[in-house]
Amino acid sequence: MTDIRFGILGTGSAVPEGTLTNADLSKMVDTSDDWITQRTGIKSRRILREGETTSDLCVEAARKAIADAGLTAKDIDMVILATVTPDRQVAATACKVQALLGCREIPAFDMAAGCSGFIYASTVASRFVASGTHDNVLVIGAEALSRITNYDDRSSCILFGDGAGAVVYGTGYSYGEMRTNGFSASGDGYEVMYTLAGGAELPLTQELLDAKQHKLVIKGREVYKFAVGKMVELVRNEMAANPDLELGGVIPHQVNMRILESAREKLDLPEDRIFVNIDRYGNTSAASVPIALDEARRSGFFDGMEGKLVVMCAFGAGLTWGSLGFRW
Repeated sequence: MTDIRFGILGTGSAVPEGTLTNADLSKMVDTSDDWITQRTGIKSRRILREGETTSDLCVEAARKAIADAGLTAKDIDMVILATVTPDRQVAATACKVQALLGCREIPAFDMAAGCSGFIYASTVASRFVASGTHDNVLVIGAEALSRITNYDDRSSCILFGDGAGAVVYGTGYSYGEMRTNGFSASGDGYEVMYTLAGGAELPLTQELLDAKQHKLVIKGREVYKFAVGKMVELVRNEMAANPDLELGGVIPHQVNMRILESAREKLDLPEDRIFVNIDRYGNTSAASVPIALDEARRSGFFDGMEGKLVVMCAFGAGLTWGSLGFRW
């Protein structure tokens, strides 16, 4: 990629205090704890309370990541926020976060790539760090999916939770060195995961609100078939791009336990080499990978992986996908 070596300086994460369990959902729709657990592996998810916002989670996660990097907000050169649930449609929530953190006047912008958002944002960040133009880039993946979840749809409302994860990338890295990355999309999957109303195509009306056309729609069968094959492909691509490194572990998008297990088996990886926390948080979209990364790092998951390849990968609405390869 470049002669400039760079990687992860610090990580942080934040989740709301509010919890929505499977038992809670069983009182809202026709479902049960056993049904949800068997099909998704999810037991509970964190939910924002009234008055809380995506930016609240961003700021908390970012402050932890900046402190972990041994930096201050004034040291940050750029803020990239991956989200499909910004505080407002205009302006970019990243600008609000920049101000709340107390950063200098630096570039700040949002990216919308669904569940692949953090990988997309990290790939973009890598270009700025690798070019030598920006020393410390803050990347945040954050979602308030409870705000767009249809809690009348039992097939989708069981999946989603809220949260944020943040990473500071730079030279003089403390943890993994980013070696490779890649991202792509197939617009043929534009109708697989979406919200219909609320954009320029179909502006909101009271009728559309009453019909919950602004809520998230997901076609589960299509997602399952896409996600398993794509996760295997992404991990294998990173292994091929780093032939000098032994695969140590995988931090995947926490999409569905069945999908993760199927991909793990196809990759012939031991259970303890793929980090999983979907049981406690559900699918948090762009926040999924950075939350898992932060928890994995703090829990000792990476013990014994020094000098090995760590792959982070995600796939989501668009359809989009991407991966990062690190030498830990």
